Amino acid sequence: MEQEKQEQIKETGSIEVTNSKQHHTIKIFTIIGEIEGHEMANSNTKSTKYDHLLPQLAEVEENTDIQGVLFLLNTLGGDVEAGLAIAEMIASLSKPTVSLVLGGSHSIGGPLAVATDYSFIVPSGTMVVHPVRSNGMFIGVEQSYLNMLKTQDRITRFISSHSRISQERVEELMLNPTELVKDVGTMLEGEDAVVEGIIDEVGGIRDALNKLHQMIEKTLVLKKNGDDISF
Repeated sequence: MEQEKQEQIKETGSIEVTNSKQHHTIKIFTIIGEIEGHEMANSNTKSTKYDHLLPQLAEVEENTDIQGVLFLLNTLGGDVEAGLAIAEMIASLSKPTVSLVLGGSHSIGGPLAVATDYSFIVPSGTMVVHPVRSNGMFIGVEQSYLNMLKTQDRITRFISSHSRISQERVEELMLNPTELVKDVGTMLEGEDAVVEGIIDEVGGIRDALNKLHQMIEKTLVLKKNGDDISF
């Protein structure tokens, strides 16, 4: 059984915990390195493959044994479409979800961090908010620029609708010219991300797991009473 768990972590970056202190069954996912989209990342680059993660999330939704999900994030960002697809999938899960930003959750990692029902960031964790960039060939015409703005709007709208920060403030942070060398944007450390309203709370793995177990207990009580579930 232990060898199977080690293989699961190695192959999928996830693990199912069945013998937790509170006797809940939870699923833990890691979102690390580069968010890989339709093109494969460099072989030397750690990556999170959205085509691997999406079916696992669908399985979590259907698996009646799994009661909650924890996401551990340390990513520099990556493919926007893939990142948003994962974020939307996380946000649509009916089971309690908690995220914990470890190291960083930059760029498209922002929507991933806020997609859960509740979010944590460690004190030394960082989030970088910056405008959408384009890789490869970019046709310098007005239509291309407008398309970039629409994509950026999708990101800022998602972040604001799943956190306590306004869309206007996200855009201000994105276009800040004073913090990043040779670039625009903002780097937020742990407490700053909470003050801005992007992340709910500064904390570590113990806090994240305790919160998830509390949410699971609340869900069980609400289901027993036939009440609506919301966090």
